[in-house]
Amino acid sequence: MRRSSVLALIVLMICPLAPNAFAADNQPRKIVSGWIPYYSVKTVMPFIKKIPTLPTPAAGAPVTCEDSEYTPEDLATLNSSYLFANKDLMKEVMPFWYTLKTPTLIRDDYTTGNPSWPIKDTICLMQKSGLKLIPTITDGSDKLVLSGYLAKAEVRTTIVKSIVDLVNKYSFDGIDLDFEGFAFVDGNTTWAKTAPNWVLFVKELSTALHAQQKLLSISAPYSFDPTEKQKGYTVYSWAAIASSIDRLRIMTYDYSVAKPGPIGPIAWTEKTLKYAVSIMPASKVFIGLPGYGRDWITSVSGTCPVSAPPGLIGGAKASTFKMNYAAAKAAIDNATPVFDEKNSEATYSYTQTFNGLTAKGAATTCTVNRTVWYQNDRSYLERMNLVAKYRLGGSALWTLGMEDAAATTAMRNVALAIAPDTVINSLTLDQSDNKGMYYGGVFTLRGVLTLKDKSPVVGIPVSVEIKRENENSWTTITELISGVDGMVSVPVTIAGTSSFRLSTEATWERAESRSNEQKVVLLSRIILDRPSTVKHGQEILVKGGILPIAGGQAVTIQKFMAGKWQNVGSATTGTAGDFSLSIIENSKGVVKLRVQVTTKNEQVLTPEFAVVVR
Repeated sequence: MRRSSVLALIVLMICPLAPNAFAADNQPRKIVSGWIPYYSVKTVMPFIKKIPTLPTPAAGAPVTCEDSEYTPEDLATLNSSYLFANKDLMKEVMPFWYTLKTPTLIRDDYTTGNPSWPIKDTICLMQKSGLKLIPTITDGSDKLVLSGYLAKAEVRTTIVKSIVDLVNKYSFDGIDLDFEGFAFVDGNTTWAKTAPNWVLFVKELSTALHAQQKLLSISAPYSFDPTEKQKGYTVYSWAAIASSIDRLRIMTYDYSVAKPGPIGPIAWTEKTLKYAVSIMPASKVFIGLPGYGRDWITSVSGTCPVSAPPGLIGGAKASTFKMNYAAAKAAIDNATPVFDEKNSEATYSYTQTFNGLTAKGAATTCTVNRTVWYQNDRSYLERMNLVAKYRLGGSALWTLGMEDAAATTAMRNVALAIAPDTVINSLTLDQSDNKGMYYGGVFTLRGVLTLKDKSPVVGIPVSVEIKRENENSWTTITELISGVDGMVSVPVTIAGTSSFRLSTEATWERAESRSNEQKVVLLSRIILDRPSTVKHGQEILVKGGILPIAGGQAVTIQKFMAGKWQNVGSATTGTAGDFSLSIIENSKGVVKLRVQVTTKNEQVLTPEFAVVVR
């Protein structure tokens, strides 16, 4: 994958953070995201086998995860891994696992690369972190094939369905498209024809995903204001898709590939960011950060021996290395990196000498001159300061876990310095029965949103979310606006046992929040049709039904006599939940009766009722 500013350095660049630089009890702003390739899952998390392993879901059924399937020791190991240790900086990650091969085939690269790590188990572990999972799909077709697909409306629709089916299969939170063939394979002469079809495709996919409350992320190389001479990769039509997408992750790297130079100069990076935030909300925009460096051969003198490494040719393709190896590499190269302030990157040059024999056995030597560029912790700091300057959604690291500890610290320091206010979000409910809520009954959810100083959070959108029994994910059922007292309330009726919570999205000023969960157990309700009076010796016929409808349930009519309730008749509910019971009273007087229905979850009793036998 190709991954290729007036500096707002905050105080972090000048001096260590003072204790009062940010509120000690504030969590850092979640401004880090990144890709997790199928070949480096082990870099960010350990594989912990669940006990027992979940059965393979039925066709079309989503993966579900159970907390009880992990041992405390496993959870301790998990919490110390990269992904979990840094989840306070992140709200989402992009598993880089899928390749679009045909309109109906999205190749699963994860399973091929990790045959002993079941994908459903890894997904469950990642979901346990609380991070949103927005996997990436790349273009795996040949030149002009994908652009040809998008030119046909029916094929666009087929691709949309394939993507939505994948998202639903694993309960992913959305999808990230990294279709780079348009930019780097098809050729810019095709862009004018491809761009409008790409826009139609993005809009259709956006509609399908948003209908299911899923996110659409686009990863794309840089672009600039089209009125300027330098236009970038215009095929991705940022302005035309801005209203349809939720994330734009700009690959602000690979500025220098064929020739030695910076990976992503900061002025060049800031220029594309400025264009992006001019056409869409800044919260949608993410700055790309490379976790790699490049090492170019600039020249070779002499004849290299056969024992020398292959490919020692001036202008050869640069080798790459991870940032967290950069310090060790510089020591091996016997070089001292310098920080290039103009480009905001580290660089150095060094020389290698190889002595040995030619293929004919003659003594020979060659000298290889090389130049290295990479981004370090200061590079990350200055680019994260652009997140603060433009109030961006955050950064996108190619790839997570390749950065060194100092770079992670730099990101954390910025995230803390711009930490939003913490929102305290609490939920209570009013219901008529402490055991639950009867079918068809109305209860009220009440929420209170305050800051830590107890001041109300006024006028912000609050999502009311539900998770039904046997469901694995939360669904928004309505949105409210907090009042002047920071409160919200809404009446609710449920058709099954469900859990509720309130959530608010993050803004630049305030952190996202989730309330405590409140579970409401649905209690069955019995509807009766019964007489108030009958003649002695005649049938007392009691008809009724149970809601929610349940067939095959045991129904008993009980009579109060000799100081206790006793069963005097029984029946079974029909397919519509209906039943019919009858008894005969030969003596005149008042008879006290009630009906009991026994379901698999509960016993439901009606209030007692009286029948006058005349």
